[in-house]
Amino acid sequence: MLIQFKNVFAKRDGHFVLHDLNLSLSERRIGVIGPNGSGKSSLIRLINGLLLPHAGQVLVDGRDTRHDVMVIRRQVGFVFQNPDNQIVFPVVHEDIEFGLKHREPDPQQRRLRTRAALEQLSISHLFERVTHSLSGGERQLVALAAVLATDPAMLVFDEPTTQLDLRVRNQFERILQGLPQSAIVVSHDLELMQAMDRVLVVQDGRVAFDGAPLAAISWYREHCA
Repeated sequence: MLIQFKNVFAKRDGHFVLHDLNLSLSERRIGVIGPNGSGKSSLIRLINGLLLPHAGQVLVDGRDTRHDVMVIRRQVGFVFQNPDNQIVFPVVHEDIEFGLKHREPDPQQRRLRTRAALEQLSISHLFERVTHSLSGGERQLVALAAVLATDPAMLVFDEPTTQLDLRVRNQFERILQGLPQSAIVVSHDLELMQAMDRVLVVQDGRVAFDGAPLAAISWYREHCA
C-alpha cells in the first residue's frame, strides 16, 4: 500500500502540529519515533482520516482522505494507544462482532471472523470474557483482534507497547512480525523499532530524519535525548 503526503500541514486545537510534509511510504514495516508532542500521533492519524490536513493532500493508494475517507478506513485499521478507546461492549466477542456489523450481514460469519481473529493472536480463550475483567495486555490484544477481524490491508499502531508488561510486549513483537498486513508503528520502544524496514524521526512537526532503523535511532538519541 502506498501512502503519500503532499505538502501537508496539519492543525490540532488551533495550532499547527505538522509542517509541509512530503513523504512516500510503501515499506512493509515503518516506525515513527520522536519526542512527546512532536507530531507523531498526528502524522499517523492523517493516514485514515482521523485528522484531515489543513493544507495539502494525504493519498492512500491514490485516494484522497478528504474525499474517500470511508473507503480508506476500510483499508487502514487503526489501533489506539489506549484500548479503552476501542472496546465498548461488555463481552469480548460482542465487541468484535459489533465492529463487523456493517461489513458482514450474516451473524454466523461475524462469529466465525471473531473466533479467527482471536485465534490468530492466540487469545481464543478470551472469547466469552467480560471486557472490564481483562488485564491491560489482554485489552490491547482484543483491540487488535477487533481490527484484524475487519481484514484491513494496513495496520496503524499508536504506542502499542506502552501499557504492556515485558512478556506481553515480547508477544506483541512476535505477532507484529508475523502479520501479513503492512504496518506503521509509532512508539518510544526503540528495541521494537530495530525490526522496522524504515524509521522516521519526527521533531517539531517535521520529519527530521528518515532512514534505516539503526541510523534513525542513533540520530534520535543524539539530537532528541
